[in-house]
Amino acid sequence: MLPTDFGDDRVLHILWMNGGLSCDGESVSLTAATQPSIEEIVLGALPGLPPIELHWPYLDYQNGPDLMTWWHRAERGELDPFILVVEGSVPDERNKPEGYWSGFGNDPVTGQPITVSEWLDRLAPRATAVVAVGTCAAYGGIHAMAGNPTGAMGVPDYLGREWRSTAGVPVVCVPGCPTHPDNLSETLVYLLNQVAGQAPMIPLDEELRPRWLFEATVHSGCDRASYYDQSDFVAGPGSSACLVKIGCWGQVVRCNVAKRGWINGVGGCPNVGGICIGCTMPGFPDKFQPFMENPVGAATGPVTAFVPLVQTLRGFTVRVGMEPVDEPARS
Repeated sequence: MLPTDFGDDRVLHILWMNGGLSCDGESVSLTAATQPSIEEIVLGALPGLPPIELHWPYLDYQNGPDLMTWWHRAERGELDPFILVVEGSVPDERNKPEGYWSGFGNDPVTGQPITVSEWLDRLAPRATAVVAVGTCAAYGGIHAMAGNPTGAMGVPDYLGREWRSTAGVPVVCVPGCPTHPDNLSETLVYLLNQVAGQAPMIPLDEELRPRWLFEATVHSGCDRASYYDQSDFVAGPGSSACLVKIGCWGQVVRCNVAKRGWINGVGGCPNVGGICIGCTMPGFPDKFQPFMENPVGAATGPVTAFVPLVQTLRGFTVRVGMEPVDEPARS
């Protein structure tokens, strides 16, 4: 049950665990957030937010055993409430006779590394919310590609898609490779307000993404969308026409980067000439390869037969995206 009166004397802790298989891209991305910025969140510049303590290896003044103290306190039930942020995919530690794939800190008794999956086993049952940031944590991402020996998976795969936190919140996924800076900070702020009793249950789509951030396709916000409607496709470098003919997945991928821009409304993959490769979607990257169907400037056949197929797929994506994830009854 969510608290209705958080109280001025209670501190909400955020434990950011980046020990999974990843490139730390989400940690780097969050430093670029502006709407809101991480500084505004942590320093209390946003009206109504509870006091925040962020334990984040990327920029924390504490390190080593001092930093890990907070994880051990959470395990013992001494931090309540807390949000667990997981960066990186979760390797399968059972698929080998010895050793480990990924660890985060050491056990103070044995001195041995504590694996990411073990931390999830210890902390998820006590967490007010669990947030999987980046496509690796959300769906497995790069490390879940065919042939990877780690058996990597996303947090919802490890905990189970029916898992719920102590507050009844499903795993919240903010995918992207890396995730969009403001999508991440905005999601954290929503959850902070929810924990403080100032927001309803976070609305998620069928892939556990914040619905308001991932309800539209890349194409719907793309600066090049009008060229697609006119069947005007890129034929060489420097063109501002549509990129679908060289492999852009923007018509079927749900992501707001083209509409929102990357930083302060500027950028966004197709807006600056990069094709959408589907990095916010389950199955990335395997299901979206090859990324470049035809190199720019290469000879290509007629696209008239391809356009209706893309339009059909786009319609299916939008329809599926409107079906809400089952939400538990709030007490």
